[in-house]
Amino acid sequence: MKKLIIFALMVLFASVAAAQQTSWHGYVSQGVTQSSGSHFVTDNEAITTELTELGINGRYQFNSSLALVGQFVYLDGGNRYEQGSRLDYLFLDWAVLENDVMSSHLHVGRYKNHHWLYSATRDVPHTRETAILPQSVYFDSFRDIALGSDGVFLQSEYRSGVGQWQFNWSLGRSDVSEEQTKAFLGPLANGSSKQDYVHQVSLYWQPDSLNWRLGVSYLASDFYYEAAPVDSFIDGSTQIERLVLSLQYFSEKWELSAELLQERRENRGGISPTFRQERAGEGGYVQGRYLLSSSLSSLLRLDFYDVDKNDPDGHKLNHATGGRVPAYFGYMDTTAVGLRWDITSNWRLQGEHHWVEGGGRIQGVVDPSTINSTEKYWRMWSIQLMHWF
Repeated sequence: MKKLIIFALMVLFASVAAAQQTSWHGYVSQGVTQSSGSHFVTDNEAITTELTELGINGRYQFNSSLALVGQFVYLDGGNRYEQGSRLDYLFLDWAVLENDVMSSHLHVGRYKNHHWLYSATRDVPHTRETAILPQSVYFDSFRDIALGSDGVFLQSEYRSGVGQWQFNWSLGRSDVSEEQTKAFLGPLANGSSKQDYVHQVSLYWQPDSLNWRLGVSYLASDFYYEAAPVDSFIDGSTQIERLVLSLQYFSEKWELSAELLQERRENRGGISPTFRQERAGEGGYVQGRYLLSSSLSSLLRLDFYDVDKNDPDGHKLNHATGGRVPAYFGYMDTTAVGLRWDITSNWRLQGEHHWVEGGGRIQGVVDPSTINSTEKYWRMWSIQLMHWF
């Protein structure tokens, strides 16, 4: 039934695409990539073309205060997320209030996540800083879950004497596919995972000069696992709380961005009826982009993540698992460099290289094949050509 509803909405969206009230855009991106010393992208270390992104998005304006907005995409990003097509978002945008001082918009449907610096632009290749975003905050295995949810989103902007304020609030839930369940728990997981809810709130401030942007966001979410009749796991649940501090600075030639993350996770059941685990992870990144010329820019990023801030070197993790999980799965530190060439106004060639220590953001840590295939020090690179219209 849910797929029929989505299909009907897509037909409705397509049926009005030729109308004057409709604006639409699209993009095509193809790249080559390689991950050496881990199976982060593919199950081998060969150079691969599994870096494909195709998308079309549009907006149909019913009247001055109501619009329908959506995006349909095809993705092939290796084993970072499920290959194939998906409806990224489709929602009604209602302009509740519009004046010279304040504006408020309500999104109902499959809305987009606007709570982090790049959460609302991670779905489009030419609006991302790199093909692989900082995994401390933008964990690729959670791409579909974190990009948007089915529910309601409210965004209000207020222009005051000390600058511009933006307040965001949302409540919804996302589907968790069978492939995502097996990615997190391993191939022996035969049950199903569901997200009960995700509640988020964020606040951003910019001065009148608009060259600074400061923000804070909070997330609370609840997942649960329903075991199959024949399963290696039992019923369990996971509660997550996340706090992110964000900063951006813009100048004529520089763009600086940074986000710091604190994340609390509580696991119950899953392994045994009495199993309970609480841990607090932390991480973040800082990155700078420098404009070398009007069409060429470079990027440098430092990204770090500790699965448990009380065990930053992973020794407790290694001891608790009887040595089965190496200590370096307790963290993941990355240095990345990139180069971007804007060939024309709608063509771009982008390359990047990442040097990584640790496997704390590798999916399927409990899967022995993941452990055996991930070295302490590994790297990845990609070159991506993109066009948008």
